[in-house]
Amino acid sequence: MIRIREPAGTGPIAELSGGKELAPGPGIAAGNRDRLRQWIRRNTWTYHHPVGTCAMGSDPAAGAVVDAAGRVHGTGGLTVADASIMPTLVGGNTNAPTIMIGEKAADMLANRH
Repeated sequence: MIRIREPAGTGPIAELSGGKELAPGPGIAAGNRDRLRQWIRRNTWTYHHPVGTCAMGSDPAAGAVVDAAGRVHGTGGLTVADASIMPTLVGGNTNAPTIMIGEKAADMLANRH
């Protein structure tokens, strides 16, 4: 991010932007890596296939949020059934595994007594 500032401020790119950096802007000094890192953490996100934010596993102390049935550890009855429970990103598209997670959760919820 820091290195892009120099070429982006010259030539055709500068002409398109009016020579002004839009983000993070001059308020974040190029030499202040800590402030720049903070800005990046607050202003970036994943775009494709976010998974693992509620990772499945048996040990909450190791970061697992839900058990094998999608039940949130430490709650009574809260179930998560989407791509967020994948412990890691699958090697292909996440659409089919996410559909499977939803269908499996629906079956388990329908069969709970």
